[in-house]
Amino acid sequence: MSMEIPQSKIKKILIANRGEIAVRVIRACRDLGIATVAVYSDADRTSLHVRYADEAVHIGAPAPRESYLKMENIFAAARKTGADAIHPGYGFLSEREDFAQACADEGLIFIGPPPNAIYLMGDKQMARETVKKAGVPVVPGTEPGLRDDEIFAAAQQIGFPVMVKAAAGGGGKGMRAVYSAEELPGALAIARREAESAFGDGRVYLEKLIESARHIEFQILADMHGNTVHLGERECSIQRRHQKLVEEAPSPFVDDDLRRRMGEMAIRAAQACGYVNAGTIECLVDKDKNFYFLEMNTRLQVEHPVTELVTGVDLVKEQIRIARGRRMGLTESVLEPKGWAIECRINAEDPYSNFMPSVGTISTLLVPTGPGVRVDSGVYSGYTITPYYDSMIAKLICWGDDRAEAMLRMRRALEEFTIMGLKHNIPFHQNLLSSFSFMAGRFDNKFVEERFSMTTYEQAPSEAELETAALAATLFAHRNRQLATQVVTQNERDTSNWKWLSRWERVHR
Repeated sequence: MSMEIPQSKIKKILIANRGEIAVRVIRACRDLGIATVAVYSDADRTSLHVRYADEAVHIGAPAPRESYLKMENIFAAARKTGADAIHPGYGFLSEREDFAQACADEGLIFIGPPPNAIYLMGDKQMARETVKKAGVPVVPGTEPGLRDDEIFAAAQQIGFPVMVKAAAGGGGKGMRAVYSAEELPGALAIARREAESAFGDGRVYLEKLIESARHIEFQILADMHGNTVHLGERECSIQRRHQKLVEEAPSPFVDDDLRRRMGEMAIRAAQACGYVNAGTIECLVDKDKNFYFLEMNTRLQVEHPVTELVTGVDLVKEQIRIARGRRMGLTESVLEPKGWAIECRINAEDPYSNFMPSVGTISTLLVPTGPGVRVDSGVYSGYTITPYYDSMIAKLICWGDDRAEAMLRMRRALEEFTIMGLKHNIPFHQNLLSSFSFMAGRFDNKFVEERFSMTTYEQAPSEAELETAALAATLFAHRNRQLATQVVTQNERDTSNWKWLSRWERVHR
């Protein structure tokens, strides 16, 4: 007989984060009739999440260590406002087991996994050992915290190339690819500095670098009643310096058999650590469709909207529902994805100058709207992007019946998106969506860094390349004739929807 799980009432949630994710959580809380508390640093005094929340509390100086990473200030804000739960968002304290435990000690509901699950999955070596016992394949590597001489010896044994990775955290921080023994000392020093700065933990470890790999991840939801489901995969291979730029759901690379096998693996990995709430199993998949567990993100992902659009599931609401002790209303039978979703991260950086970060005041901001278009953002006209936090301005997410329609909507939405006052990466996304390789789904996690250029456009593919690309395009090419009526003004690259469509037709021959 299963034990009855006590259900808790949540009346007020403090969001221990900032920017677009804080706004996203506030909106979900409003839908549920739950009051919200925003916290803010000196630099975020005029931020959108501060305006939207029911209450807002100042927690310190702009530097994260003096504000968003300072637990005592966040708990003081919770006590002051009478909050009974905390949503950590992503980044900052979201994957700190000591924060989740401290929430429990303070009598607050932590809207996330239990501390032990964060601990098991947060320590990369422990995570690898945990999932290996559950029969999950992992990338060959070392344990964290080895001395330099031990790391050098391990690298020779594993074989170059290898990846130096931070033991704590994620998001591309503290990661360096190393292709020779001569590069290793410098890469270790840089990775340790980055990891210490971002996570307060400078430990690193080695992992075999899988070349020509896809970065595929599976969204997990698990409740306190023993129910665990996956909501399908996300394609996250369009990256630069291990930072994701574009995400899709589903993946143009994953077939039904691979999806089934990876989905079963993701559920086993989550159950192996006693996981509860929302999480993501990240994997590397090689060109032969062999997959390896990479890590588990024990939080909500930046790219969660693409999963929401293809499944119809509000992940933040489900997080809150699970944290209250309720049973999920989801089963595998009702989680069949519908359509296709693509997310472009709109960042304040110059793609023509090696993606140099840009700071300044947004003088004009016009966001796209219309069918199948969603914008998640925490900025507005007159808002100032500062150097203290990440450079994200907004997330632009477009849905379509298939990948072709989703891409056409994204092209239209990118043309409508107007940002003035600082540099941004919208031109990068426009060029990417006009790339033959991207259109055909022929890319890996090195595509942007090694085979894509903002100044050198792709030549028309050969007949052999077209035949290969057609395999990826077949599933959704039947929509092309309907899309031919959707004509918009040509962009700088002279790729109107008529020309874009003709490319699809050539691919489909």
